[in-house]
Amino acid sequence: MANATSYENPVTLRLPLREKFAYGMGDFGSNLMLCIGTLYLLKFYTDILGLPAIYGGIIFLIAKFFTAFTDILTGVLLDSRRNIGAKGKFRPFIFYASLPVALLAVANFLNSDFGLNIKTVLATVLFMLFGLFYSLMNCAYGAMLPAITKNPQGRAQLAAWRQGGATLGLLLCTVGFVPIQMLFISSPEIGYLAAAVVFSTFGLFCMWWCHANVKERYVDVVPAHHKPGIFKSFRAIFQNPPLLVLCIANLCTLAAFNIKLAIQVYYTQYVLHDIHLLAYMGFFSMGCILIGVLMVPAAVKRFGKKNVYLGGLLLWCLGDLFNYAWGDSSVSFVAFSCMAFFGTAFVNSLNWALVPDTVDYGEWKTGIRAEGSVYTGYTFSRKISAALAGLLPGIMLTKIGYIPNIEQSDAVSEGLRQLIFIYPCVLAISAAVMMGAFYKLNEQLFMRIIEDINMRKINPSKNSAFLPKIDTEIIKET
Repeated sequence: MANATSYENPVTLRLPLREKFAYGMGDFGSNLMLCIGTLYLLKFYTDILGLPAIYGGIIFLIAKFFTAFTDILTGVLLDSRRNIGAKGKFRPFIFYASLPVALLAVANFLNSDFGLNIKTVLATVLFMLFGLFYSLMNCAYGAMLPAITKNPQGRAQLAAWRQGGATLGLLLCTVGFVPIQMLFISSPEIGYLAAAVVFSTFGLFCMWWCHANVKERYVDVVPAHHKPGIFKSFRAIFQNPPLLVLCIANLCTLAAFNIKLAIQVYYTQYVLHDIHLLAYMGFFSMGCILIGVLMVPAAVKRFGKKNVYLGGLLLWCLGDLFNYAWGDSSVSFVAFSCMAFFGTAFVNSLNWALVPDTVDYGEWKTGIRAEGSVYTGYTFSRKISAALAGLLPGIMLTKIGYIPNIEQSDAVSEGLRQLIFIYPCVLAISAAVMMGAFYKLNEQLFMRIIEDINMRKINPSKNSAFLPKIDTEIIKET
């Protein structure tokens, strides 16, 4: 089923600014609720709940592995929908799941007087529940992009708006959470809870704004005889070479990014001895990300998605290496962090712009368009990455001998420096190797694949008119 009117050319349709802004507001809102956990939940566990750092890492590991599978189930649920009403295929999930996401984002920062074991179990369950509803909300939001537009530039623009929203959400969490929390200096646990309430409330209203102002134009129903399932979601990855490469590269980049975010609060407090620097660093570095995001559509138009992606990884690696060598002062730390985060803007934006292209590749190859399975197969790799990224800081903090609220030794300081700079740099280099060597779905082949898909729909009797020619060229490229 396609909702576009007959006079709209799906490849050239231009989206109104209001709709692009609303789509960006979706990731702004979801990141307000997500990033308070990414940035501060591990520190809340260690410094307020009194959990050992390794316990915090295990909680992240369990919860993120759990939500990796809930992402897959969300994809199955999305692709199973048959009777799609006026509200669309994806938008209802955005509206109804966002309220429990907001409530659980706050509940994650609740303190209690229970013993260590009960605190650990409660923290794990709450974080798992948050991940479950976040999957329903965010996977539907991401899988909706191919239903909004088929225009490659339009998709790049939506991905840029999405990354812009995510960047602003991360910026506000980085800059604003600690000042709100510090208003309750005599009762830190109340400060964490108050800050969580503020950010979750704003996040909820932003998600509802997105729901109300985006439009699903190209909604395809998966045929009844092609029942979606968990194994089909995995096959959607392994039968789709561009998606598989993108998943592996994203596994590296997201792990690197999350490690940096989790450790920076420790680094500023215990190595640079200025936790308030986190707000300034967040303001400038996230500002650089926003500038990078705004540059993405023009850069993609001139150089292509893959080249821009690789250029972003190069800047990221250089920023981290410079910081490790010379980032021992507040000014140099902020300056080199800006360079690294500027590079991440191109990488993270294009992660989302490339996924819809692999949806079309999968439809061209199999004849089945399954946004839910492809998108959630991709987000499965992201959650596995986030699980590992949550576990590693907890393990390393314990291994290097971190003890909260005391002066750290030189060995601990060096461990923190390696965690925030060297580990992410190595992962970014790995992603660059994967994308540079194995990702072959360029703009020219993509446009020809879209042409072939449209030809099949116009004239089903000539379904494979272009298949041999394009398939041979892709095999040669691969």
